[in-house]
Amino acid sequence: MRRREFVAGLGGVALTLPLGASAQMHAIPVVGYLSSGSPNERAIHVEAFRLGLKEGGYIDGQDVFIDYRWAEGRYDRLPGLAIDLVNRKVAVIHAGSTPAAVAAKSAASAIPIVFTMSGDPVSLGLVASLSRPGGNVTGITNIGSALEAKRIETLRDLIPTAKRIAYLANPKFPAANSLIKDVQAAGKATKTTIQVVNASTAGEIDSAFLAIKQSRANGLLVSADSSFITRRDQIVALAARYAIPTCYPFREYVVAGGLMSHGADLVESNRLGGLYAARILKGATPAELPVIQMNKFELVINLKTARNLGVKFSKTFLGLANEVIE
Repeated sequence: MRRREFVAGLGGVALTLPLGASAQMHAIPVVGYLSSGSPNERAIHVEAFRLGLKEGGYIDGQDVFIDYRWAEGRYDRLPGLAIDLVNRKVAVIHAGSTPAAVAAKSAASAIPIVFTMSGDPVSLGLVASLSRPGGNVTGITNIGSALEAKRIETLRDLIPTAKRIAYLANPKFPAANSLIKDVQAAGKATKTTIQVVNASTAGEIDSAFLAIKQSRANGLLVSADSSFITRRDQIVALAARYAIPTCYPFREYVVAGGLMSHGADLVESNRLGGLYAARILKGATPAELPVIQMNKFELVINLKTARNLGVKFSKTFLGLANEVIE
């Protein structure tokens, strides 16, 4: 059983660069941090990014200044926030989600961009190829086809009789269509009926869970949409209310009370993003930095939630977990 403690005390993250600070700190490079989320719920990711910068030789507030822009779960705000960072002439932009990466790419044709995202950056037009990005964008991604199949297998291992699994997706998420194709292909391979339920707002998420419950789905997969991470407390609470065994894409949901997650380590992704940003500050260009594919995925289980749902994990299943939260 592994426990990971990650100190996320930011001491208050500044939302914008104070007026006049650019002139006062002209010798210090500025990194723009563009996020789909909010400061509190992404604090651990920011701390990981800062750690990566530090490992690369840049201490926040000393050798580099981070200028934050938060969309608070609203994708429609990202283009304007990205343009604002371009106008501030930051040295590099860190785009902390797929929608943020798309917005940054549209706004910045010359400023280097480092993304941490879910989905395929090639199909989204962010890079020419994973090995040779070829432009001003590179970063870290977890590409999902094999992972979606594994997540279905994980639910099926927990509920061997499961024949119908719902998939909560956000049609406004740039990688939504490719992720849906991945999960449908995985469902076909495992002879599992996949019920895609779309939701983009808090109200639509409420309605989606009611539809999932009424359909008598045996379990639920939540897509890797970044706005769902922002609304994870709501999603976890609804899964508990309707007693739906749910597999989430990231550990953060399980910490919030979700049953289990199988996916990439977002803390590690953001740390690597910080390292890439540091390399660019030292003179590397995104075109020369291959996209890092996260190929190590973690299984995290919440035993308290399992007891509340009446779900029992076998010793073999528990033995496969990277972390068990009691």
